[in-house]
This record gives sequence, C-alpha cells and structure tokens, in this order.
Amino acid sequence: MPLISIIIPLYNKERFIKDTLNSVLTQTFKDYEIIIIDDGSNDNSKSIISQFDDKRLTVYYNSNNGVSHARNFGISKSNSDLIALLDGDDIWESNHLENLYSLYKNFPHCGLYAAAYNKRYFNGRNIKCDFNKVPSNHFGIINDYFLASIKDGLAWTSAVLIPKITFNKIGMFDEEMRSGQDTDLWIRIALKEPIAFSAKISSNKIILAPEYHLSYSKSRIDRLKLFKKYKAVNKSSPSFKKYMDLNRFSVAIERNTAKDYSNYKLLANAINPSNLNLKQRIILNLPSFLIRLLKQLQNLLLHHDIYISPFR
Repeated sequence: MPLISIIIPLYNKERFIKDTLNSVLTQTFKDYEIIIIDDGSNDNSKSIISQFDDKRLTVYYNSNNGVSHARNFGISKSNSDLIALLDGDDIWESNHLENLYSLYKNFPHCGLYAAAYNKRYFNGRNIKCDFNKVPSNHFGIINDYFLASIKDGLAWTSAVLIPKITFNKIGMFDEEMRSGQDTDLWIRIALKEPIAFSAKISSNKIILAPEYHLSYSKSRIDRLKLFKKYKAVNKSSPSFKKYMDLNRFSVAIERNTAKDYSNYKLLANAINPSNLNLKQRIILNLPSFLIRLLKQLQNLLLHHDIYISPFR
C-alpha cells in the first residue's frame, strides 16, 4: 500500500496537465499513487495523460459532476491513509511531498497538514504568500488557523496532506457547493482538529483565467452558503469573525461587479468595518464600474511586475 494517494481532478487542462504530472513524477518522495479523475474533459487532456507510462498512475473518467464530486470520488478509490490534493494546473516543487510527510511524521495527530506556496501569475512572476503572524521558519502546530489566514489562506487545495481519518470524522467535500467547497472543508477541520504548517515553500498556485477552473463562473454564488453555515460560530471567536468578514469582503466585491446588488448589500452590511483595513473599507463602498477598473489596473501592473492587493 502506498504511503500517500495523490488526487488530481481534471477538466480541460490540456495546456497544463503535462507540467503538473511531471512535477509529481520528479518528487524526492516516491512512495505514492496518482489518481486522476477526468471530469468530462472535451479537450486533448486524455491523449496527454495516456503518454505517461507509470504503474502508480490510475485514471478514472466521469461525466462533468464538479470538482467536489471528482475529489470525493478519487478519495474513495485511494489505497492510502494519507491524501494529497493537486489541481491539474498547479505545480509542485520536487520536495513538496517530502515537506508534507515530514510534517506528518513529526506531528502525527493533526487533522490537516499544509505547506507554504507561491502564487505564480500569468506573467510568470512568483508572489510569496503572506501568512499572518506566522514566522518564516515555522514548522509545527498553528495556534489559530483563522488568525493566520486573514491575508493569504494557510491551507490551499494543492498544498495540503489530509489523513483519511479526518474525512471520516469531518466529512468530505460538500458536493452541493460548486464554489468555496475547499474553504468550507478547511473551516470544518480547523474548528475541530489541530492543523500543522510548514513555512517552507514547496508548491506553486498557478493563477489562470477563470474559465480553466471547474468551480468558477455562475457557481461562485455558492460561496454565500458559507456565511449561513457558520453564522453561529462568529459570536464565539473574534478571529473566526474576522476571517469570515474578509471572506464576506471578497464575495461582496465579486457580487458587486456581477451586479448582484442585493447579495452585495447583504454581505457588506454583515461585515464589522473594524475587521477590514483602510483599502478594503474604501473598495467595499466603490461602485462596480470603479472596482472593474481597479481590477484591470491590477492586471496591468502585474504585467509590469508590480503586485497590489487589498489584503496587503
């Protein structure tokens, strides 16, 4: 039985899946299996996958049921007690599994293991993530997951290792959510289980145009379910309330630009302004056309290696 099962949901990633798989096959840690769930791709992904001849690789073909179903299906087919997740357009450094497995061996009773990652944008530039009040050499248990995640999220889907027992206790990805299902799972785990984190960067989050993501577009409104689901928790934890307010801010901005003004106002009114920085408070109250202009400016500056964010 392999020590780690790598689950890769795949939908129309012909431009990226070869590099993603190569980043797995060059890992210094070798004791793993790879399970790819092709979720109804209609591009050249199948042909590209077929070029890889490795006995550790298994491919399943499903109809287009969404990324949560694909991940859950892959987990159900896995042969390991440890699950590593990887999207079909992200890239691991060669030490990534070694980094996560070392974290697991040193802290074996956690519900989730996470590693630091870079954001790699369309211009090829890497942006180092900023984890709130987490030392640059941290290797161990995180005292407050929600406080640590108010800038960049500590857990990210392509940089976590999850014991299968966690899914047995907490549940799987919510298949009724077509967007925000990863955030939902991290919240459920963090509310009940310790989380270990390695600040050593070992993976790269590839920032692509939205059409490449299984859960994007109209389904993003599903993120509204997060706030109803955890409404009662806000009162008991200030750091959780701040974490959720920052998520409300992100979704409110998206709803504003989508001209869904009723949900935008609902979210904006639920935010405690003291949980936002000055930039965020200003942006929250801007008209949608100005927010779209700011997003265009952000992308333009990225082309010139200048990174701006309301979270920094």
